[in-house]
Amino acid sequence: MEDWCDRTLQMLATAMEKEEKGRDFYKDAVAKCTNELGKEMFLTLMGEEGIHIQRLKQIHEEINKGRVWSENWKACRVENEDLNKLVRDRISKLGREVKAESGDLEALEIGIQMEQGAINFYEDQLGKASEPLEKDFVKRMITEERKHFAALEDLKLYFTNPESWYVEKEHHGLDGA
Repeated sequence: MEDWCDRTLQMLATAMEKEEKGRDFYKDAVAKCTNELGKEMFLTLMGEEGIHIQRLKQIHEEINKGRVWSENWKACRVENEDLNKLVRDRISKLGREVKAESGDLEALEIGIQMEQGAINFYEDQLGKASEPLEKDFVKRMITEERKHFAALEDLKLYFTNPESWYVEKEHHGLDGA
């Protein structure tokens, strides 16, 4: 049991560090981003990383005290279950005229890399998880990190090639096809 507990507490501590770095990065990106849609995305992700941190701290505390997983972490839910819908809704209001500075694109790329790193971390932890609630937790984290990754990729495509985004995401512009 001690091996399980020590491994889990270490995983949670590492995850908290990663999530805190992500939250801090997104906070900085919000301040520097010139595009309103980019600012909104980074602000949303900053909030979701905050939820992840809250969830991780709660689990860490409970395991540290009682040496058992509980379902209490499930109450810490992210606000936007479908980030891609949020992006699509905002883009539909903006249209094809978009202006993103190179710094905005750089921040998107860094965010994409960070989210991929988080996905890789949690996927590795899933293979080590031994408790059913731990597996549920790690699967939820993987799902949420994948949504972050996909939303950032979606926004990057829109910023770099709005026409392509519309063809791919909205399936318009294929007259006669």
